[in-house]
Amino acid sequence: MTPEAVEREFDVVVIGAGAVGENVADRVVQGGLTAVLVEAELVGGECSYWACMPSKALLRPGTALHGAQTTPGAKEAVTRTLDAAAVLQRRDYFTSNWQDDSQVSWVEDTGIELVRGHAWLTAPKTVEVAGLDGSSHQLHARHAVVLATGSMPTMPQIEGLEDVQVWGTREATSAKEVPERLAVLGGGVAGTELAQAFARLGSAVTLVARSGLLGKFPEEAARLVAAGLRADGVELRLNTATERISGNDDGTFSLALGDGTSITADKVLVSTGRRPALEGLGLESVGFEADEQGHLALATDTSGLVQGTPGDEPWLYAVGDAAGKNLFTHQGKYEARATGDAIAARAKGELAGTPDNWSRYAQTANQHAVPSVVFTDPELASVGRTLEKARKDGYNASTVELPIQVAGSSLHSENYEGWAQLVVDEDRTVLLGATFAGPGVAELLHAATIALVGEVPLDRLWHAVPSYPTISEVWLRLLEKYGL
Repeated sequence: MTPEAVEREFDVVVIGAGAVGENVADRVVQGGLTAVLVEAELVGGECSYWACMPSKALLRPGTALHGAQTTPGAKEAVTRTLDAAAVLQRRDYFTSNWQDDSQVSWVEDTGIELVRGHAWLTAPKTVEVAGLDGSSHQLHARHAVVLATGSMPTMPQIEGLEDVQVWGTREATSAKEVPERLAVLGGGVAGTELAQAFARLGSAVTLVARSGLLGKFPEEAARLVAAGLRADGVELRLNTATERISGNDDGTFSLALGDGTSITADKVLVSTGRRPALEGLGLESVGFEADEQGHLALATDTSGLVQGTPGDEPWLYAVGDAAGKNLFTHQGKYEARATGDAIAARAKGELAGTPDNWSRYAQTANQHAVPSVVFTDPELASVGRTLEKARKDGYNASTVELPIQVAGSSLHSENYEGWAQLVVDEDRTVLLGATFAGPGVAELLHAATIALVGEVPLDRLWHAVPSYPTISEVWLRLLEKYGL
């Protein structure tokens, strides 16, 4: 017998209690509204337990060790390889051993309600929840329902894949042991990072990608990362399709590749992209339909408001990966802050229509300055537009680029190799994008992000003097090469 639903009303109902959902709820509560979070898994979401934190915890020890091994005076003192068990234990610490007690305490202390269960829309501003404890809830939103449900892996069309038990990124980042042989399918950010992490933990890793490595980044930068992977023993099989995968009697896997060769692995990690997790949310009940592949997609304005939402007033929002724009935790949290503030402002009658660009209610940086870091060794850090994207968007764009060869890089490590590029709008002489590749370059990225968001003219940026001797001196060299 189905339990009778408990009806409750809140100003805002947020489906998904990951980092993005938490930030939305926090901002609307700060704005004087009531909010409830609905979550079927761990409060804190993918980033905390299966993505950002555990993957970086797996990567950092190898980077630290390699940094010592490439610095004279330190390398002579390094006599051991990574302790895999200790690395996994540290990873467990950063995931709180997959317990969300501290996150739940934060939610409660912030004044946000929490309902554990599976949620779906049944009508405008109405959410049904099947509680994990067997209870049933009907939640009514006075002002807004926010979808912060994240994303899910996309699986490639490979013969036999549905018949075998492979790793996704969740299984890889939560692994309890290091496989002797690991095959990684996918040359994007997650596949590249985890390939290096497991290689440094002792796996013999083969990475197979249908196209190149990190194809969304400038080729010169991706080439440095590829060299770093090869130096760690990762075999790169690029521009190569995986035709078939099968399980063997001894528990291993055989992969037949498009070039006629095959590989055998103890574990296979499939990391071939993600898409918004929107299925099962009842969007069909409020007028949204899936495409021919059965997938749903939502279009949002700069405040996160879903376009085409039924009703006379705005009420349905999507943020983070669910909105499908920029699948990065930091960008999702940025979107969440803008959306939460916009919801509170609309509830008070302080915001009508589309918010102004660069206001606190608008996610304007999504179009101009999205930063991303590949936490491999060497690192790859990028923000804004590539040259190709800038020209496609109608800008009169040029680039200035050079190897990173400054005093700071020489001090950082022996035989330091790095590369930097700026994309310039020639009509306004401001930056449109920047890319850095090399050890430790992630910390260069925020300066570039500030320059893009602030639209700082290059002749003014020239007066931002980098400290000596730091890797940031590459900024001066880039501007000098530009002609300043």
